[in-house]
Amino acid sequence: MDARLAVIGLGSIGSMALWQASRLSDSVVGFEAATPAHGRSAVGGDTRLFRMIYFGKPEYYPIMERSRGLWAELEAETGQEIFTRTGGLTIGTANSGFINSLLETARITGAEHRVLDREEIAERYPQHNLRPDDCAVHDPHAGFLRTDRAVSAAVAAARANGATVLQNTPVDSITETEDGVVVTSGDRSWTFEKVIVASGGWSRRLMPDHLKAVTETHRLVLTWFVAQDGTQFSPENFPVFSRQYDDRSLYGAPAVDGVTVKASVDAPMKGRARATPDPDSVPRELTREEIEKVTQTVTEFFPGLIPTIVRADAFPDLFTEDRHPLIGWLDENSRIYCATGFSGKGFKMATGYGHIAAHEALGKQTFDGLDFVRPGRFSGGGRGCSGRSR
Repeated sequence: MDARLAVIGLGSIGSMALWQASRLSDSVVGFEAATPAHGRSAVGGDTRLFRMIYFGKPEYYPIMERSRGLWAELEAETGQEIFTRTGGLTIGTANSGFINSLLETARITGAEHRVLDREEIAERYPQHNLRPDDCAVHDPHAGFLRTDRAVSAAVAAARANGATVLQNTPVDSITETEDGVVVTSGDRSWTFEKVIVASGGWSRRLMPDHLKAVTETHRLVLTWFVAQDGTQFSPENFPVFSRQYDDRSLYGAPAVDGVTVKASVDAPMKGRARATPDPDSVPRELTREEIEKVTQTVTEFFPGLIPTIVRADAFPDLFTEDRHPLIGWLDENSRIYCATGFSGKGFKMATGYGHIAAHEALGKQTFDGLDFVRPGRFSGGGRGCSGRSR
């Protein structure tokens, strides 16, 4: 037996699972096909939004609470500044189904928030060009996370705790045997008691057929624009934001470099999340339709941004059929644990997911209230996994 636990993929979630596992055991190995925080993984794009007011299932709230505390622990342990609290705005049509659902989720979870009417938004945040019937939900605990810094810090912390990191080691297969789980890369192989698969858009290659059937690698597009006055869009003056309407949708973060503002069309918009069968060949160039859509949206929403894309990129992520992740064992007798399929919305809760995966995979704790993310919700069988992880 080479070690108690292997983590396959050291990106958004895998790096955090490795860090958490290294706190629990001195027998942990992480596999990374390239290098941690490499530019072609879903870690790319500089920043991700963190927020406590989240549209969707209230069951996510405990994971977000745990994640908020763990981001602070990672900063304290590594001396890195990862999270910047700016507050956050979710803007939409007053009394719309979206806003009402968001407020209902906040009511159920008890998340701290304040509703701003159009006049209050205009006074406090004049960067936004508003529609006549707009309102906003303000989240005082929201902000942004520095993605590459976060992943690099987590891997460094895991190494400091005694974890082994094998980079430039793409995994070709993982197979359960009577003795454990065999991991192969090229002509090399290792045997572990348990394995966590956390390789994002590359995870399908290591999945049994029934999970391949309900997952798909998607291409996510990010775009940046130059601010006419960078101080207006600084983290001190400009909260992270999401604007949701039936016809347009945009989200973004302040100018962390003092110049460029991240403003990208959100997942429901056509062209942002597009199926990409091969995560190694994600088209990086934007289509004309994508350019027109985001440019038109930025022109309407932000008169203080020059409506020309100055930077753009695209990254792969694994989406599930129901847009909820896969967190848990392949089945009740399996030694392979899934931590993947985050459908473009996992980074904010990466520390929390890593905590759950590490504790459950090492048999330290089992978490309740997670049936909606367990792989078992998708029926099927199969014990072996093969392919190539990244």
